[in-house]
Amino acid sequence: MSDAIQPADVEAFFTRDDGSFLFARWGRPLAPMVIGVDDATLAVVKGAFEAVATLPGQPMLAETDPELGSNCMMFFFRDWDELAAVPDLDRLIPDLAALLGRLKAADANQYRVFRFDEAGAIKAVFVFLRMDDQLAAMPAGDLALAQVAQVMLCWSEAAFRNRSPLARIGDTTILRPDVSAIIRAAHDPLLPAVATDPSHALRLFARLETPA
Repeated sequence: MSDAIQPADVEAFFTRDDGSFLFARWGRPLAPMVIGVDDATLAVVKGAFEAVATLPGQPMLAETDPELGSNCMMFFFRDWDELAAVPDLDRLIPDLAALLGRLKAADANQYRVFRFDEAGAIKAVFVFLRMDDQLAAMPAGDLALAQVAQVMLCWSEAAFRNRSPLARIGDTTILRPDVSAIIRAAHDPLLPAVATDPSHALRLFARLETPA
């Protein structure tokens, strides 16, 4: 891992806007479902899930979740009002109408809703992507990779607010080395799946790979 990243940088990835610290990883394999894309884009998103899920070094994908069927639902659409017509979505997302109103007022183009199990580990994620001009201009592979990276952990709201989780090497897009290293370190089975003490950042930092 590059010498550039420091424990404070790791801590910032999980420090919420209110100053609290929350780290959470998945407590079960991901069973993704992608809605609103054609077959070609579906294959690209599936490839992104498969690529990122290899980082922890342990099985992270499943065909179905025994409790939920799909526990990682990614919706692509053109207008927030389209979500109001999705059957039973209001049962999965409390106060859906109010949430859609806030997102429209903010002219947001993406939003993620996390659900947690009794222990606090990630149980499900709902990803909403309004394909405005900005998102539509991104190559499908880049958009998929960035979105999958953002559901692998419960990052803070600010983690990628001013800087994408992606990097470029020549003509190839990859996850930033610090992001991929944190995802890998976060799934060390010796670490807890949930932490609210900022000292957890030190434990993550100690597991970041160092260059040979």
